[in-house]
Amino acid sequence: MQSLTRRKLIVRGSAVGLSALSYTNVARAASDRGLPRIGFIGCGGRSKSLLQGFAGEATVTWACDPDQQHAAAFQKLSGAKHVTDDLRRILDDRSVDAVVVATPDHWHAPASIMACDAGKHVYVEKPCSHNFREGQLLVRAARRNNVIVQHGTQSRTNPLVTSAINLLRDGVIGEVLVCKAWNIQRRRNIGHAKPSTPPKHVNYDTWVGPAEFLPFQSNRFHYDWHWWHNFGTGDIGNDGTHEIDIARWGLGTQGLPTTASAIGGKFYFDDDQQFPDTATCVFQWSGDEKPNVNKQLIFEMRIWSKNLPHNCDTGIEFYGTKGMLFVSKRGKLAIWDDTNQPIAAPTPQDSPTQSKNHQLDFLQAITENRKPAADIAIGHDSCSLVHLANISVTVGRSLSIAPKEQTIQGDPEANAMLGRTYRAEGHWSVPNA
Repeated sequence: MQSLTRRKLIVRGSAVGLSALSYTNVARAASDRGLPRIGFIGCGGRSKSLLQGFAGEATVTWACDPDQQHAAAFQKLSGAKHVTDDLRRILDDRSVDAVVVATPDHWHAPASIMACDAGKHVYVEKPCSHNFREGQLLVRAARRNNVIVQHGTQSRTNPLVTSAINLLRDGVIGEVLVCKAWNIQRRRNIGHAKPSTPPKHVNYDTWVGPAEFLPFQSNRFHYDWHWWHNFGTGDIGNDGTHEIDIARWGLGTQGLPTTASAIGGKFYFDDDQQFPDTATCVFQWSGDEKPNVNKQLIFEMRIWSKNLPHNCDTGIEFYGTKGMLFVSKRGKLAIWDDTNQPIAAPTPQDSPTQSKNHQLDFLQAITENRKPAADIAIGHDSCSLVHLANISVTVGRSLSIAPKEQTIQGDPEANAMLGRTYRAEGHWSVPNA
């Protein structure tokens, strides 16, 4: 079985469930075979899962994190030779072929754009941007530098989900007009806290990076940053990105909707988090009022509930002119005809060969000079719905969107929220137009 050398990356199976010691041994063997060299920017919890996908097919040479403890632990796990808290050191290393961006959301686009401009291929975690404008800039950076950028929506390489999408394309339920996706789970209360001194092992200034500076606070740091406007995108952007991406994929829409509307708020938690714990979001692509032109996507989020549709915390129902299809990345697929009778899922007519996992698809895309399964333009379109939903629920009204102009019409406040405010004193990572 051939391996993914730097000269010719040939996809093969990935190792999973590796211990720190065994992964280090695999990494050393990979280095000996001259496999592609990658640097990890962000070494928290998500990086460990991503590392497994690259096992035996790439050499991790850099571990970058402003938390020294995270960086040191990841170095031990991955066998990385170099450790830093400054991503520019990785980008200056000409031997590095690609980077993995697994930082908090507010660093996703800035780090990825800089990597593209340094000629590195990029695997960036979802959501690919903290706001809509950053997503636009990242797509442009990928294209002008002719580099591969894979978005971390792994369902794009999930065989069951791909099979479901192919069935929809084959017309198993007719023309798909509406879909409903959900993310339902019980999150924890992050409590109330006050600013305090950062841990000594954390370069907090680097952690904040291009975002508006806020003093360190324990419940807006590791993982809890998700629930703060300055650093995260809430659970609509966190877990919701996955379901919204599958829903948009199956619905067959491209580009921005003409209308986005979201309502919600904090119905359950009494804590400091700024994003809603409950939201219902609706997006509509409107044509010229002809049949089968208008499409609607509904997304529901409840992060305080344990009552799950189809007994699945995440899933999507697609409603077509001839029936309904339900799919969940948890391994469930079911189809009903237009009399609401269950039918067996046929074999899709088009079942393309897939990579073993999302990380290997990224490496294969590089060597084949093709777009990856979750190309950054696809990722940006899906994340745009996240940002529009967050804007709508924040301003408390529906948004009328001009897809070609990529603006929100008649609402200067909402339109301004397509971007963000960066540090008043400036920062070297702030993206430029």
